[in-house]
Amino acid sequence: MVSSTEITTRLQRVLLRVQKPGRYVGGEYNQVQKDWSAIQTKVALVFPEIYDIGLPNLGVSILYDQINRREDALAERVYLPWKDMETEMRTAGIPLYALESKKPLAAFDIIGISIPYETLFTNVLNAFDLAGIPFLAADRDETYPLIIAGGHSTFNPEPLAPFMDAFFLGDGEAVLNDLLNIWQDWKKAGGRKIELLERLACLEGIYIPSFYDVEYSTDGRVTRFQPNNPHAPAEVLKRFSVPLPPPVTRFLVPNIDTVHNRVAVEIMRGCSRGCRFCQAGHILRPVRERPVDEVVNAIETALDQTGYEEVALLSLSSSDYTHILELIRAITERFAGRQVTISLPSLRIETFSVEIMEKLRGLRPSGGFTLAPEAATERMRRIINKPVSTEQLLQTAADIFDHGWTSIKLYFMIGHPSETMEDVVAIADLCKQVYALGRKKAGGRVKVHAGISTFIPKPHTPFQWATCDQTDAIREKLAFLRNALRGPGLKMTWADPDSSLLEAWLSRGDRRTARVIQRAWELGCRFDAWQDSFRFDLWQQAYTDCGIDPMEYSHRPRGLDEILPWQHLGSGMELDYLKQDYQMSLRGETREDCREGCHNCGILVHYAGLKEDIQPGEWNCPTTRPKRKTPEAGA
Repeated sequence: MVSSTEITTRLQRVLLRVQKPGRYVGGEYNQVQKDWSAIQTKVALVFPEIYDIGLPNLGVSILYDQINRREDALAERVYLPWKDMETEMRTAGIPLYALESKKPLAAFDIIGISIPYETLFTNVLNAFDLAGIPFLAADRDETYPLIIAGGHSTFNPEPLAPFMDAFFLGDGEAVLNDLLNIWQDWKKAGGRKIELLERLACLEGIYIPSFYDVEYSTDGRVTRFQPNNPHAPAEVLKRFSVPLPPPVTRFLVPNIDTVHNRVAVEIMRGCSRGCRFCQAGHILRPVRERPVDEVVNAIETALDQTGYEEVALLSLSSSDYTHILELIRAITERFAGRQVTISLPSLRIETFSVEIMEKLRGLRPSGGFTLAPEAATERMRRIINKPVSTEQLLQTAADIFDHGWTSIKLYFMIGHPSETMEDVVAIADLCKQVYALGRKKAGGRVKVHAGISTFIPKPHTPFQWATCDQTDAIREKLAFLRNALRGPGLKMTWADPDSSLLEAWLSRGDRRTARVIQRAWELGCRFDAWQDSFRFDLWQQAYTDCGIDPMEYSHRPRGLDEILPWQHLGSGMELDYLKQDYQMSLRGETREDCREGCHNCGILVHYAGLKEDIQPGEWNCPTTRPKRKTPEAGA
């Protein structure tokens, strides 16, 4: 194994030949660097993207902070090199390494990989290859690091199952200390890898894919999922933190410009809205809020420790935060005159959201105003459970212009179930109505930006039984919108239909998809989330080479009684509830916000043992359910 000293020496020879060498040197302000020889457990946190995108990731920042708070453990960061640096590393014999110590990735005890979206899958394999780590978990014994992955995309981990020792479902903070303690006890006992995996399988939220066998019918449908180890539960439920741990305040200050140079404070996790297309809204339940004082104090500490001038208050639905007005008042009072920019994404379409933003005006409000109607007709918004009237949307837009904003971005999704061309035409009409309204109130400076994405029926949502729209139809709809939204003051951006289709194939795939991912990597697929690197033709070839028809994953209707590839993994919401909600969508029926009345989705009963007739205001989960007992070492 190449030493850290040799890696450093070889780096010095190649850095001046690559773009942005600051990506590869570490040493950032607030970096944590510990004495490697004095630490019992070394963890590498891998974000399989370039430094520019990976460094600001809040999930990695949380785990980095939590692990490094322990005296017996350290966490270091690993990002993927860009193409030029990859070439140099392979030529110079530089393995993938951690920024803090320059130790090779393979030298760590535990490798934790954060995978928020599916188009990072080939990057994960590239990280393994650059590190000299075998792809298949079956080829790695106890002399290799334990490799565990998490993130939103791993709520269906089956496409990556053969590559990982374990997956974690839910909040990483909730299981982190248990994971480290079990690893340390196992290491002291000198056990085999199978013994470590058996102990981990008894932790809530940990999925060991090698402990399960899957069977398929002749047409490729899953017919059976069966545990093959007595320590493996029939269903793995996610695990989450209650209350949320203290927010990160020691943010790394990057060496180069990154996608976000800011303090990010999560004010609330989870959402009670129930938009049927939204995977995050379902897998992050229940709602958990941070106290106002904790948020404000964290902002102040983080600003002092970083020198940043921008703060993002993060959540899935910021205006649903119970104490939002109190929080805004406290922030404006605490930071008045400090030249701090506050951004508050994910606001609901209502006048209340405009009032919130107005109260932030004293803190250098950033940019324009963003709203997400997702669909332009009330019929379609009922189907997706986004019950906002067009009148309400236009009134909110009018209020935005009245308060002095001149730019509005509207997010829409095309390809929804039961969508017609009339629903698409309505997107252009609505954008033009908003623009005309702005011209009337604010004059010629008005800009309306339409962001168009493509619907993907994600796992663990009511639409997981739905199909994707035909690609030709998506292209036709995009062509219409591009033509209709031309002209002064109007702008449109959109997601590439082929990229969306690949995301559908991967997010809805089964364990056989792993062969396709490896084949795509062999054909040269890397950085699939980057439009100039995305090679849809190579992915198509990979599916063909593996004898798999990917359209079966995206366009074949799923029966409500069919076993889904991810069905043995639980978000905490009852399968029957999701089925009922899907059937409601077919009838154009909506559900009210969970805060107005519990719909008995199962999340509270599963985790808190609460009574079924939960009253409004009782939706916050006070506790998690008891953990399964962990067997003694060697049991």
